[in-house]
Amino acid sequence: MAARKVKNDVFYVGVQDWDRELFDELIPLNEGTSYNSYLIKGSQKNALIDTVDPSKKDLFIENIKSLGLTRIDYVISQHAEQDHSGSIPKVLELYPEAKVVTNQKCKEFLKSLLLIDDSKFITINDGDELSLGDKTLKFLFTPWVHWPETMSTYLKEDKILFTCDFFGSHVASTELFVGQKKDRVIEGAKRYYAEIMMPFRSSIRSNIKKVEEMKIDLIAPSHGQIYDQPDLIINAYKDWISDNVENKVTVLYLSMHGSTQKMIERLIDDLTKFDIVVEPFNLTKMDVGKLAISLVDSATAVVATPTMLVGVHPNVAYAMYLFNALRPKTKFVAIVNSYSWGGQAIEQIKGILSSFKGELLSPVTVNGYPKAEDMKAIDSLAESIFKKHKEIGIA
Repeated sequence: MAARKVKNDVFYVGVQDWDRELFDELIPLNEGTSYNSYLIKGSQKNALIDTVDPSKKDLFIENIKSLGLTRIDYVISQHAEQDHSGSIPKVLELYPEAKVVTNQKCKEFLKSLLLIDDSKFITINDGDELSLGDKTLKFLFTPWVHWPETMSTYLKEDKILFTCDFFGSHVASTELFVGQKKDRVIEGAKRYYAEIMMPFRSSIRSNIKKVEEMKIDLIAPSHGQIYDQPDLIINAYKDWISDNVENKVTVLYLSMHGSTQKMIERLIDDLTKFDIVVEPFNLTKMDVGKLAISLVDSATAVVATPTMLVGVHPNVAYAMYLFNALRPKTKFVAIVNSYSWGGQAIEQIKGILSSFKGELLSPVTVNGYPKAEDMKAIDSLAESIFKKHKEIGIA
């Protein structure tokens, strides 16, 4: 996608990555992604906000050159991760007069990751302003909206807030603005939040408050489309970072010989009778993103595993590791375990869940194929979950 006008003398010069299927060698990208960069022409100075992934630097440079600029004075680096910073060395090579403007922590990261010389930096503090002549940039520190050095940049005259990963979404599109495609964009943003931002929920709360105090016409993240209705994404984030959960159970399960499968089928049926929404995930074919989205607002998670080599199945252990790392606001966790001759699966799962601050319900353990009394234990678990949901006022 070529350079495009955002507002007067503000241009999109980023690149769409239609074919990327995996991010961080972990996260599936169902709709590709974008690396958003913005160029601001001031009456005296020109500023570039973020760059793109190095794999797309040639297209990125073409976009910049299409604007006919003879110089770039400032490269604003809001986040040091390479999908945003990786093309800074190329920009400095082509525009040697440019200075990298960022905070002290980001500066140290960029020096380490990209080997940029110390002399190329201008270091700013929270609230500092930078004049481009007829346009003014104000820097807003938003730490721990993914990394500790992340910041946002506010273009005062045009009321545009550039937020880097904050409010982003992994979506490639020829449509520059969200416009009427609200449902699609919010779904992508929720996936992005769930996979990347959810562990930093408490930090995001304070940063949302900073954003709400500003007069904003556009929110321009560095992944996904520009929000021409800023309240759309701000209100969505406020819901996701709240303590509110839904009358929903996320079930993570795996069955080697049918025992676990049998119990989970019974549990889903029981929970449905209580009018509880159930979202099951077979961990042999898990989409990390869909699982993360489900956990954003589930009141309860149930993990069901067979015993393998006296412990938890590796796929289940991996899912529990992700659960622990993502730190969802889930209130209750229950464990269902089948075994043949012994093992420590339940204790291993408890050990993995070191970050979980909610309540662990009484586990259900079954020796061999589930029998009538085992199914009654599953029924009791479903009833316990329903009672817990009633206690917190969601059922």
